[in-house]
Amino acid sequence: MRVDLRHLRARVASLFIVLLFSCIPFSSSAGTIVRVSTTIGDFSIELLDDIAPVTVQNFLNYVNRNDYNGTYFHRVVDDFVAQGGAYRFELFVGPIDVPTDPPIVNEFSVSNTRGTVAMAKFDGDPDSATNQWYVNLADNTNLDTLNGGFTVFGNVLGQGMVIVDAIDNQPTLDLGFKASEAPYVTAAYSTPLDFLYMNVEIVERLSAAPHVFEATSGLLITSVDIDNGLELLSMNFNTVPAAGDVVIQANLESVIPRRGPVDGIATFSTNDNRLRIPSLEVSSNGQAFLVSNVVFVLSNTSPVQFTLESYQQ
Repeated sequence: MRVDLRHLRARVASLFIVLLFSCIPFSSSAGTIVRVSTTIGDFSIELLDDIAPVTVQNFLNYVNRNDYNGTYFHRVVDDFVAQGGAYRFELFVGPIDVPTDPPIVNEFSVSNTRGTVAMAKFDGDPDSATNQWYVNLADNTNLDTLNGGFTVFGNVLGQGMVIVDAIDNQPTLDLGFKASEAPYVTAAYSTPLDFLYMNVEIVERLSAAPHVFEATSGLLITSVDIDNGLELLSMNFNTVPAAGDVVIQANLESVIPRRGPVDGIATFSTNDNRLRIPSLEVSSNGQAFLVSNVVFVLSNTSPVQFTLESYQQ
């Protein structure tokens, strides 16, 4: 019997979409949530939308423009702060500044305690914060009285400080102002590819799942093993319009090195051009569910796109 693959793909896509509206409800937090995917693991931050609205909107402007994706932590001071958001690295060029918006007004009101997230700024200018932000690794209440107070605009959620503490525990080196105390993830530093990179994306809910699909925005966050350990990557995809199919497109600026092991990591094989995700958590309109053995097939190389081929509920 001959199988109509086009009809099969359309059927799979329609089932996938139907499932988005038949999920298990979950409770959402009051503030906007962002997920920070790093070279050594992910953590999430709940933003203080009502307490520091100008600062939160400024931060989200950078997130929405993809500005934090592919940046690295350039200043991690032991038991003090883990700071980033300002620089990407380009091979054979060096550190590349992330373009900044105009500085914002200071909105200090919440203490810089462990696990809070705040904006960095220039000495002697309370209203100079732009794109650099940091996580407090300890109770840094001294920052509440310096330079007009450093504006806290978020809190690390759940078990996220386990990852942040792991970032703090990496060795660091000084390569100048744009990598003054930059952590690296190898036994010995050899290249800036060893830096600890990050992506930042808005999500609907706190999740520790390694693979998350946000149906409302069309965002897929994942970590992938290429050709059985040849390369480990953390990266994001976004859905693109496609008649009868679910098609995701790689966000190439979000491709960063990932250190293993990663439980339930996705795999991609160049032998059959298939991306396989063992378990995918789907969030949609205040609900969530799991699908398993999700398979996407490479359907375009420029831009890099995959089409949903199959999955199991």
